[in-house]
Amino acid sequence: MNSNDAGSGDLEQTYRGAGDAFSALFNEISKVIVGQKDTVEQIIIAILSNGHALMESNPGLGKTLTVSTISKTMDLGFSRIQCTPDLMPADITGTHFIEETGGKKEFKFEPGPVFANIVLADEINRASPKTQSALLEAMQEKQVTVGNDTFILDKPFFLLATQNPIEMEGTFPLPEAQLDRFLLKIVLDYPSFEEEKEIVRRYTKSDEPHVEKVLNKNMVLQLQRLTRDMPIADDIKERAIKIIMATRTWKEFIEFGASPRASIGLILAAKARALVRGRNFVSVEDVDAMAYPVLRHRIILTFESERRGISQDHVIKEILAKIK
Repeated sequence: MNSNDAGSGDLEQTYRGAGDAFSALFNEISKVIVGQKDTVEQIIIAILSNGHALMESNPGLGKTLTVSTISKTMDLGFSRIQCTPDLMPADITGTHFIEETGGKKEFKFEPGPVFANIVLADEINRASPKTQSALLEAMQEKQVTVGNDTFILDKPFFLLATQNPIEMEGTFPLPEAQLDRFLLKIVLDYPSFEEEKEIVRRYTKSDEPHVEKVLNKNMVLQLQRLTRDMPIADDIKERAIKIIMATRTWKEFIEFGASPRASIGLILAAKARALVRGRNFVSVEDVDAMAYPVLRHRIILTFESERRGISQDHVIKEILAKIK
């Protein structure tokens, strides 16, 4: 075996090892979370891609429990922001206060809940646009500016924002520019009968389930680097770009298509999916599977499409069938 073969073998072993680590992670998470395998996988894919996720679901489906459980298994700091109309930007970023020590007064900074590795912004569309924009810098620049001071956020930094699709009264819909900053839009559905029966069994006992650490912060950062190094064939990369470009030209159903940020996001998410599944290559299936969460919040349908009840997922499915 020559050195190139050895290097290739080592790389394959590294990716297989990553797959084993994720299997252990999913097993640990399943001690607390019943079902929701796709949801959990997509959240982990967003973390590996160093992106953020928007989750749409009805109340009571365990969003907070899911995200806090993932943070525990990865040994990452977790915080939750309950978004309300009266929430102020300083309630998220933190604020300066005057502290008196030894007869001297000095300004000290009290960090807000955004200073965590995993942040859950619950019902983000209930916060005012000014407060929503306070999260933009944290999401894009991974830093927070308060007054004249800039604070770098700890790595990894991941924001999961949720919105309730039922009750829209008194909400502030996220503008397209902010939606585009979310790598994935995850749709969480109700559990099946068997899953709900298991949920009731687990959570009506005196001893509630708990999880152990599987990864740590440094391992997560290494896995993020490994995600970017994942090999992808040129023809699969071109397919991903063609899918994104098709959203800009299919005027029958789509008013506005996705930006180049979606092309980057789709390829990164496909790489992360391959890594989670223990492979050292990206498949067409990875690209097609991730096209739905990457695109469903980035395409704006025409009035006619909405009138006919055509969903974003239906349009994405049609695009995938058209692109060879």
